[in-house]
Amino acid sequence: MIELSISNGIAEIVLNIPEKLNSLNEDALAELDKAYDDAAAAAARGEVRALLLRGEGRAFCAGRDIGAVTPETDDAQAYLGGLVEPLLKKMAAFPAPTFAAAHGACLGVGLGLLLATDVVYVAENAKFGSPFAKLGATLDSGGHWYFTERLGMHRTLDLIYTADLISGAEAVAQGMFSRAMPADVLLEETRAIVERVAVGATGAFNASKELVAHIRDQRLGLWASMAEENTEQARLCKTEDYAEGFRAFQEKRAPVFKG
Repeated sequence: MIELSISNGIAEIVLNIPEKLNSLNEDALAELDKAYDDAAAAAARGEVRALLLRGEGRAFCAGRDIGAVTPETDDAQAYLGGLVEPLLKKMAAFPAPTFAAAHGACLGVGLGLLLATDVVYVAENAKFGSPFAKLGATLDSGGHWYFTERLGMHRTLDLIYTADLISGAEAVAQGMFSRAMPADVLLEETRAIVERVAVGATGAFNASKELVAHIRDQRLGLWASMAEENTEQARLCKTEDYAEGFRAFQEKRAPVFKG
């Protein structure tokens, strides 16, 4: 169901349940969790310097697989709090830049996977929103926070109450994700960018990743974030990549970073 491949410093994780629009049951979540563990172990060995998450078939991920769920005995807390939330935290803490290429339906847990990823590129015709009004359920996997943060209270509740979906192009225009692309070039363009990042200064990227997370979660102001920047810069200036970057600039050549 979940596939991991590693090549040229890039880990590629594929949701491969196309017949179910890559919706995830407990077993699939466990496989995805293990894939991130294996990729992180490879990153610790210096074998992975960037990660790409994508889905096979017509959708990135349509959310939870509810085909076999019995409402009367369903333990949503065990699924969401016990499985999904720890996985999303693990994804967000991955020790290298992470990317996602998202197309088709990106709903529920599928949206959560994107929120836990550093950079998200979407197909122009991808679909985002909260279809749960039709199920008597509510938006999950961090969706309330993210929609309110990006779209405001009124638009968020509009999407929740109506179950209307917005396109990838509209989502990017409203600041939800990084870039929107035609669906037929999304994966090719994303892979090209990931390849470029994978030969970059991974240590410096991770410093920025942590700082951005602090700004988001701790609501750092300008001067507090500047102080953290200064601390990180002082730490980085003692690394091999920092020395290589300056030497390459002075010697007018491309740098060769080791991560």
